[in-house]
Amino acid sequence: MEKIGVIGLGNIAQKAYLPVMATLQDKYEWHLTTRNKAKGEQLEKKYGFKHFHQTLDELIAEKPLAVFVHTPTQTHFAIIKQLLESGINVYVDKPISEELSEVESLYQLAEQKGLLLTCGFNRRFAPFNQELKKIADKRTIYSEKIREKAIQPTKFAIFDLMIHSVDTAVYLMDEKVKNVNNFLVTDNGNLEQGYITLTGDKCQAQIITNMVGGSNLELSTVQSSAMRQVVTNLNLLETYQTGLQVQQSRPDWEETLVTRGFDPIIKAFLTAVSEGLDNPVSPESSILSHKLCYDLTQTLQK
Repeated sequence: MEKIGVIGLGNIAQKAYLPVMATLQDKYEWHLTTRNKAKGEQLEKKYGFKHFHQTLDELIAEKPLAVFVHTPTQTHFAIIKQLLESGINVYVDKPISEELSEVESLYQLAEQKGLLLTCGFNRRFAPFNQELKKIADKRTIYSEKIREKAIQPTKFAIFDLMIHSVDTAVYLMDEKVKNVNNFLVTDNGNLEQGYITLTGDKCQAQIITNMVGGSNLELSTVQSSAMRQVVTNLNLLETYQTGLQVQQSRPDWEETLVTRGFDPIIKAFLTAVSEGLDNPVSPESSILSHKLCYDLTQTLQK
């Protein structure tokens, strides 16, 4: 049975990852890692995991096939580099880093080592977003993230929240990006609105983040030459054609972590590292998503 490590057992790990991992204990030997011994032991007991470590070195000594990294963003570079240099595949929460040079160097290292570095862009794996991906001859894409009244420093908001909409647009766009335009509205250092326009040969993608939009809403829209489809909050799909409007919801029995793409991306990564398959989140597209966010933050300096 292959060993899989998990380092960082905070909010995102507990909400989105450990519940899925707990169902896979018949396929993988899970090794939890956190400096907080009480937390580690509590989560071991809650989910029935049997292996716990307090340091990265202890985890690496177990020679796991892969490690899921759920630590704070500022720690990612050093941890990922050490894991890759130790011959271990890595899955990491977005963003890999807020520094584009670090993102690029880690992907280069992974390629040199013949390892996978997979960024946790879960929305690519949301079932309804995958339906949007299948649409042929896309002409217009809208990827929107709206918050009722969120106050967050601009750079943090771009890499914590807006990056979801950015990556969704990158994933849905089937053409090479030829032009990029961006625009920011800030207030006392906090993000109010962020816009990016991506242009290809036939398709244009509009990325919109509104932190003071009066509601909490996530929308992904694809307009093709044959139809228009809209995904709302990942759980509602609306299809529009002349004289036809169809609404489809996710099944009542479906787990939220499936609807939101966490369950599928976890399993896709594990299958890829176990069977030697391609990276489920291509390095090229992940680097582009990080670059678009990084370039947007650079406008703050101008």
